[in-house]
Amino acid sequence: MDRREFIAAASAFALPAIGFSQDSRQLRVGVIGHTGRGNFGHGLDTVWLHVPNTDIVGVADANETGLLEAKKRLRTSNGFGDYRKMLAEVRPEIVAVCPRQPDQHRDMILAAIDEGAKGIYVEKPFCRTPAEADEIIAACERHNAKLAVAHRNRYHPTLQAIDKLIAAGGVGRVLEIRGRGKGDRRGGAEDLWVLGSHVLNLVNYFGGAARSCSAVLLQDGRRVTQADVREGNEALGLLAGNEVHARYEMERGFVAYFDSIANDGTNSAGFGLQIIGSDGFIDLNCDKLPLAYLVRGNPFQPTVDPRPWLPITSAGPGESEPIEDISDLVSHHFGPALDLIDAIRVDRQPLCSVYEGATTVEMICATFASHCEASKAIEMPLEHRDNALARL
Repeated sequence: MDRREFIAAASAFALPAIGFSQDSRQLRVGVIGHTGRGNFGHGLDTVWLHVPNTDIVGVADANETGLLEAKKRLRTSNGFGDYRKMLAEVRPEIVAVCPRQPDQHRDMILAAIDEGAKGIYVEKPFCRTPAEADEIIAACERHNAKLAVAHRNRYHPTLQAIDKLIAAGGVGRVLEIRGRGKGDRRGGAEDLWVLGSHVLNLVNYFGGAARSCSAVLLQDGRRVTQADVREGNEALGLLAGNEVHARYEMERGFVAYFDSIANDGTNSAGFGLQIIGSDGFIDLNCDKLPLAYLVRGNPFQPTVDPRPWLPITSAGPGESEPIEDISDLVSHHFGPALDLIDAIRVDRQPLCSVYEGATTVEMICATFASHCEASKAIEMPLEHRDNALARL
């Protein structure tokens, strides 16, 4: 995608074509990764090679071999083994916090903000506890820094088409949202963190804030006990259970569910959510094109004729997709990068802001809190801001 194509695509994406006329100043970008500990995420590093009016001025990786490869990949001679040294020396205005493992996110983000960064783009999971999220929010507010979380589907323009469809009564009254993770070998608590964070971020988008959560964690069909608690893979913190079932009462008046069972046999086809209404439902498939389908009619009533699954594009149900490069803009982070830059320049929150990231983390940790309280409904925001599995 060249510069002209990028500008045209940005306009079609319903994001401002930032930096091309009103403000052509180059923004300095620093990239933080950690080979062997979350690496460089899913393209959070290389996207900045293609975003106009940005310049990668440094990359940090504590792994020496990984750093050499990152310097070549990102076309920069400025490589650092310590990200704090990079931040202090090159003073980037935007910092990409790339490792997939979230245990270092808090420290990396706070260090970047302390050194003057005005924009942070961070891989999911955002952080590991509501307490960490609280610290990051406080730092962002104190320094007027903008943080965007790489929940790519949240930036998809088809979401606005779904909003219009629901507002027009396209599925009747919304009754509930049902979300699932991939249900692969990571099913249960790990799936909730790694992939369920995408789903719960969309639940938050459509449902507003979660008011309460009731949940159960199971290990091979029985309730999780303290003996099942362990340090999770991917530096996720304490985890337990290869099956999770959570129920949330949402701000907009309906209930949302999230379920994940290890090796559930669905071949990960359930990854996403369904918005179930009285006169139809919307099936939203994370990280796929098309993003969503509409099935019309009462979902609880049998019919003689088949019900077609109608693709929903950014132009609406059954319409051709007008955005030619929508896959690049969404899956390859161009849209989120554009949005973050515009948020910095006009002083607004990114589409998937630090507040949405914090809400997703809180919804995940609420499942642990509810389970530890005999699966009773736990009010949100949570009183205890840690991982409740430490107190099981």
